[in-house]
Amino acid sequence: MNRRKFLGFVGYGCCSIMLPSCTTTPITERKQLKLISEAKLNAQAARIYEEVKKKETLSDDKKTLDQIKEIGRRMEVSISEYFLQSNIQDPTINFDWEYILIDKKKVKNAWCMPGGKIAVYTGILDITKNTNGLAAVMGHEIAHAVAKHSSERASRNVAINVVTQVTDILSGGKLSTVNRTTGMNTVGLLTQMGITNPFNRKQETEADYLGLIFSSLSGYDIRETTKIWERMKKANKGKTPAEFMSTHPSPDSRIENINGWLNEIILKYPPINQN
Repeated sequence: MNRRKFLGFVGYGCCSIMLPSCTTTPITERKQLKLISEAKLNAQAARIYEEVKKKETLSDDKKTLDQIKEIGRRMEVSISEYFLQSNIQDPTINFDWEYILIDKKKVKNAWCMPGGKIAVYTGILDITKNTNGLAAVMGHEIAHAVAKHSSERASRNVAINVVTQVTDILSGGKLSTVNRTTGMNTVGLLTQMGITNPFNRKQETEADYLGLIFSSLSGYDIRETTKIWERMKKANKGKTPAEFMSTHPSPDSRIENINGWLNEIILKYPPINQN
């Protein structure tokens, strides 16, 4: 088989595997590649979450943890109810929600694993300042899980690895030669800057948008979100990498996007009755 026929065969095979695995994100309806089982990813996340709970020091601030759980409960209800009312399959139907507060003052972060496993670090509380701010951060992190971003990233990495290996074979090992000559994974670095980082920024922007929607549906004031990013800029003292080198949009880009979305989201996604 000559190289052209081989390339066509590989391309056909990849398409036959990947095309049936395309899904769309809820609300934004962006097409996604899904090669990784959601059930498998949720199970792995649950095991890692248990390890985190054993390894990290959990805060004894019951008042703040109760606040986190209440925000989470409201979002659980509003998200499920929104999709029910919209006659769309609830993407959180298989979630086993759980919330922890990790006592790390220097860590300004929060995250949500696949399946609804959420952690908030005490360091982010100086940035969120209030309930609406905390809801904005949690809404963003929950949006990553609702939009299945972890599954999408894992699937994309699988696809990139397959394409890179096939290309290396078809080029007679030229990609491997470049890496050996430069003494570093030059091809991987270029892929990261040209494909992975822009793709991750797209996910972050999508999570910003969906997070605002989930916060609004849950009855929180989403106008607080821009204030969070202003405070984050101040806390970081302007030390952020150039956007093209980063997996996240710059704070200024996020503030501009959020300001452009606020009125639309407030009008289109009013609070859902929690009773």
